[in-house]
Amino acid sequence: MNERKTDSGHNLPEFTVSEISQALKRTVEESFSFVRVRGEISGFKRAASGHLYMALKDDNAVIDGVCWRGTAGRLGLNPEDGMEVIVQGRLTTYPGRSKYQIVIERMELAGEGALLKLLEDRKRKLAAEGLFDAERKRDIPFLPKVIGVVTSPTGAVIRDILHRLNDRFPRHVLMWPVLVQGDGAAEQVAAAIEGFNRLETCGSVPRPDVLIVARGGGSLEDLWAFNEEIVVRAAAASQIPLISAVGHETDTTLIDYASDRRAPTPTAAAEMAVPVRMEVLAQVMDDGARLTAAVNRLMDDRAMRLEGMARGLPDPQKTVHEMEQRLDDWGERLVNSRRVFFERKGDDLNAIGSRLRFQPIAETVRSGEQKLQDLTARLGQSGKRRFDDAAQRLEKFDRLLESYSHKGVLARGYAVVHGADGVVEKAKGLKTGDEMEIEFADGRTPVVVSGGTPTATPKKHKTKAKDDRQGELL
Repeated sequence: MNERKTDSGHNLPEFTVSEISQALKRTVEESFSFVRVRGEISGFKRAASGHLYMALKDDNAVIDGVCWRGTAGRLGLNPEDGMEVIVQGRLTTYPGRSKYQIVIERMELAGEGALLKLLEDRKRKLAAEGLFDAERKRDIPFLPKVIGVVTSPTGAVIRDILHRLNDRFPRHVLMWPVLVQGDGAAEQVAAAIEGFNRLETCGSVPRPDVLIVARGGGSLEDLWAFNEEIVVRAAAASQIPLISAVGHETDTTLIDYASDRRAPTPTAAAEMAVPVRMEVLAQVMDDGARLTAAVNRLMDDRAMRLEGMARGLPDPQKTVHEMEQRLDDWGERLVNSRRVFFERKGDDLNAIGSRLRFQPIAETVRSGEQKLQDLTARLGQSGKRRFDDAAQRLEKFDRLLESYSHKGVLARGYAVVHGADGVVEKAKGLKTGDEMEIEFADGRTPVVVSGGTPTATPKKHKTKAKDDRQGELL
């Protein structure tokens, strides 16, 4: 730093603002190049560039903090306001605002108490959304064909699960290897659950009928990946029934609440997934024996009832013999009745013939001819009477029709005026020069209108004859 003397009469050096800022920056960075700071996150925000900005505070002070984008992806923790954390990094200054801040390189929750508080807050939030509701949980299939396991490929968990499945009921197992602790573990577990759900039922890789998400025991920090929202939401959204088996029996994570069943250990999860094969075989054999016994009892009961009903029925052989005897009797009676019928009809015929022999044939013919003549005469008289009656009625109708005809009216001194459009009924509307015809009883006479429209009471005018055929209409 360059020192400058002043003309003010004293020996104090003079610095520019940039010089003093750079001097402070070097001093702070050299003195606090590696620090661990504990505080509560406040004012957290994630910039569009990916950098994280926040403030760390306690009861008496506040320090600004920044985490660059490259480091933010490796934190293994999603910062939130109110979260008590311990951050590791270096102090520096920001000359543009005369502020100092910590550049965060690592972040962890500050103690188990802070973790439990965060866990409880997150649990209440997700429960309020309904992710833990009992109505959302599905039944585990009794005997799944394919079991999907989400766990670490190198731990003892997968070996315990496979060993237990082989002991109870061997099934086809698909394993999706994931990290179960540390950075990226939550994202991998969530991706595995979603990936199993995206498999097609009849695809080249069979879709599991049940999922097991498993991990061995550990501290609260070790199991924290299964408390992350991304894992809990993936478990709640799974369409495949899911068994959570994270930690030991006393360990509880948020995925346990979102899963369809919780197993205290990975081995217990395998026991929940499949039944014991020998027990199933024994149950099937027992059910088969009970079914056979039930069918035999039913058959015995039906046989007894059939025998009881048979005792109330007549002897079939005896019944058949009686029917045969009755049939023989009816056959004999049929033959006799036919003979008697023809004998009786023969007697009737002989009686009719004897009556015909006493009446001569000629007399019978004459009697028939006389009856025919009488009928012919009666028919002729009846027809003549009907024709006479019809003629009289027709003549009466003709006279009546003639009396109603307009010709009869003309004969009584009336006339009909015919115009170009038919019969003229009213004088109103006639014009001079209109040609018409007047029909009398003895014929028609053409006329021409010589005056205007007449009044209601027409005046009488002398008729001027123009020729022998045409008159005038007044």
